[in-house]
Amino acid sequence: MDAKLRTSLRELFDRGAARDAGEPDRLRRLRNLEPPTAELLALVLRVARARDVVEIGTSNGYSAIWLADAARDTGGRVTTVDVEEWAGVSQNLERAGVAVTRLIQDGGAFLAGRGDASVDLLFLDAERTEYAGWWPHPVRVLRPGGVLAIDNVLSHPDEVAEILALLAADPDFVGETVAVGKGLHLAWRRGPAGLREGAGEG
Repeated sequence: MDAKLRTSLRELFDRGAARDAGEPDRLRRLRNLEPPTAELLALVLRVARARDVVEIGTSNGYSAIWLADAARDTGGRVTTVDVEEWAGVSQNLERAGVAVTRLIQDGGAFLAGRGDASVDLLFLDAERTEYAGWWPHPVRVLRPGGVLAIDNVLSHPDEVAEILALLAADPDFVGETVAVGKGLHLAWRRGPAGLREGAGEG
């Protein structure tokens, strides 16, 4: 990431944090990913060589910019999904100079419509209590070798307990919670050796 984009992201995060501090309605807060968590997620994307990347929960586009910048290194593409249009998202993405496909749609419905094994990295950063109700689609859509990332697992453990229990019970997944930001859970989908076949193609 170049210095100009890093500065732009820092300013975008700071504006979001200032806005959230004065917003009493939790649902109207931007709730941006903390910068250290964004750094880690972008690195995971690169290490996994993820090319088909999906984010559920766009907000003001802050995390989508991080993901899209990392996806440039893998030749990938990012799709971000939210149930509503947030003010300034298009301008933020344009200012960052990244290409992101944006959809206004329920996250669960979007995942239900995706094909099996069609996503390399899925990032869930929306209404946490809904995730378990989307099952099995958050794991069904992942290719072997793919990664599921869930934010806020340490800050809101009760709200993610059910989805984490489902993941822990699935023998196809190996997961770990990283104590960065508000807690990032990373789950990797197993597959036979070399089964990243097809990942990143197209």
